[in-house]
Amino acid sequence: MASSELKELKVQLQKLLEKGFIWPSISTWGAPVLFVKKKDGSLRLYVIVFSKIDLRSGYHQLKIKDSDVPKTAFRTRHGHYEFLVMPFGLTNAPAAFMDLMNRVFQPYLDQFVVVFIDDILVYSRNRNEHEEHLRVVLKLS
Repeated sequence: MASSELKELKVQLQKLLEKGFIWPSISTWGAPVLFVKKKDGSLRLYVIVFSKIDLRSGYHQLKIKDSDVPKTAFRTRHGHYEFLVMPFGLTNAPAAFMDLMNRVFQPYLDQFVVVFIDDILVYSRNRNEHEEHLRVVLKLS
């Protein structure tokens, strides 16, 4: 958070305390907060419900085009092999994978999804909304 947001956070927390809407907690649970700018320019405090999905072997989900398979050849003492799926280490692998992820999740980016390579962050304002957002994302994944 920017320093101006940290000051606003302190002000809003104090107001919520004074109104009896919140109290100090020792819970082991704790969601992050952020501010969303309202139409009038003021900041609204949001408590965020989120899930992080890490795609297992993300790059390996992309098949190499048959004509490009020989270009992935490598030798070891145990034999000569070619990758049939995208390996880690190819120069453009991260960019290709990010491009795919952005195309798949395009309708939801900055609505309730953030993608970074093979990590998908799903965020929502409440539990019901979050369950629906997760359903949408998991159907696509």
